[in-house]
Amino acid sequence: MKPNITTIPITDLFSETEGCPICRMYRMLEEQYTEYITGAAMMAPDVRVQTNKTGFCHRHFSMMVNNGPRLSNALLLQTHIDELRKKVFPKKLTDAPDKKMLAAIRENAHTCYVCDRIERDILHLLSTVYVQFGQDEAFREQYKAQDFICLDHYALVMSSFNKKAMDKKSAEAFFEATNALSKGYMDTLYDDVTHFTTMFDYRNAGGDYKNSKDAIERSVRFLTSYPVDENLK
Repeated sequence: MKPNITTIPITDLFSETEGCPICRMYRMLEEQYTEYITGAAMMAPDVRVQTNKTGFCHRHFSMMVNNGPRLSNALLLQTHIDELRKKVFPKKLTDAPDKKMLAAIRENAHTCYVCDRIERDILHLLSTVYVQFGQDEAFREQYKAQDFICLDHYALVMSSFNKKAMDKKSAEAFFEATNALSKGYMDTLYDDVTHFTTMFDYRNAGGDYKNSKDAIERSVRFLTSYPVDENLK
C-alpha cells in the first residue's frame, strides 16, 4: 500500500510497540487539540461558541493550563463562565433554581470540547487502520507486534470495525490479532498479579517476584487506559 497523507500518521503511531497504540492515538489527538484551542482557535468564532457551551473536562483543562498561554486560558474562561452563569442561576437570588438550571450544571460537569473532537476524529483514524491492515502486509505485522490493546480501546476497535474495509480472510486475521493483543495481555496480567500475591505467603519469603513487581500498575493502565497517577494521594 502506497503511503499517503492518511496512512503516514498511522504508520508512525504503530512504529512504536510499547503500550496500547490506540492510547498513543488518543494522546496525539488531545495534545493537538489542547494546543490548538489555546492557540490558533482562540479567535475562531465557531470554536468559541462551542467551547463557551461545553467547556472542558478536568484533564483537558489541566493540559491547557499547564501548557498553553495564560491569557488564552483566561479569555476562554471569561466567556465560558459568562455564558454558564446566565444559565445556572435564577435572576432573583431569593428564588430557587429550576430543574433546567440544575440540569445545565450537571451537564457542564460531563461535557468537554476536546473530548468531543477526539471521539469523532479517532473513528476516522481507526478507519484508516482497518484499511491498512487489509491492504498492507508490513502494517499488519506492525499491528501484531504491539505490546497490547487496552480493554477500553479493544471495545472501541471492535465496535467501530467496518466490514467493508477488508475481505473476510483479512477480517478474520484482524480479529485474531486484536483478540490476541488484548486477551493475551490480560492473561499475562492475571498470572503476574497472582504471582505477586503469592509472594506475601511466608513460605515464599525471599523468592523471585519474576515480572510481577509492577503488575498492579500495568493492570490499572490496561483496565483504564491511563497509568497510575502518582500525584494523587
